[in-house]
Amino acid sequence: MTIDLADYETGAKYKGDYDADLAALQHRLAKIQVAHILHDRRSVILLEGWDAAGKGGIIKRMTADWDPRYYQVHPIAAPSEIERDHHFLWRFWTRLPAGRNIAIFDRSWYGRVLVERVEGFCSKKEWKRAYDEINAFEKQQVEAGTNLIKLFVHITQETQDEQLAQRLDTPWKRWKTGADDYRNRAHRADYLDAMHAMFKKTDSKHAPWTVIDNNNRKAGRIAALTQVADRLEQLVPMDFPDADPAVVKLARDAFGYQPGKS
Repeated sequence: MTIDLADYETGAKYKGDYDADLAALQHRLAKIQVAHILHDRRSVILLEGWDAAGKGGIIKRMTADWDPRYYQVHPIAAPSEIERDHHFLWRFWTRLPAGRNIAIFDRSWYGRVLVERVEGFCSKKEWKRAYDEINAFEKQQVEAGTNLIKLFVHITQETQDEQLAQRLDTPWKRWKTGADDYRNRAHRADYLDAMHAMFKKTDSKHAPWTVIDNNNRKAGRIAALTQVADRLEQLVPMDFPDADPAVVKLARDAFGYQPGKS
């Protein structure tokens, strides 16, 4: 099915109990992380989207109840000089998760066919070749046992402008905005073309895209966390071990432990 970002611009308000539903999702995600640890699984969750689209807010809530020893957030900025001297995927290879871990990419290898394409940081030949390179890279990871979830966080120009203004009006958020946001804003039509080409070329069976309408922050966060939880519960075994009888005996001897009484 063709992805058209115009289909994700309703900004409908969240109708449920946001706080209760968010807490329930975070509890599910906490159990999913434990399942990764117990079953030695690894997952990659990547988020792409507009400047000020709310990717950070989604990540913050996704990881709220996670053990920090077993996940990593990778904020992806412009490549360093050393990274530019390698193939564009090299710097992502070095950030892939080990077993029992979850890696979250705040922007990703799709920069090659988005910002690098639009801003002219690579040649046309390079970004056109990158679609096949990305598809091969993602297929390789999935076939090697890595779970891959790709989220695109979408907002309208009106919502983006509201968020940029809020950042300027809030002293502790001003560091999050700069001239790049406005250079990118001026090229919105070019970015839309690049985004739709990206979906057409890389929305694969083994690594599909999910678009999140984040024009309403509460609804968007719930949608994003639900997608991650639903998908990972399908991919990661969710069975947990019985208590070790030897440890049960130690607890009984130590403090009179009785199963199910805690």
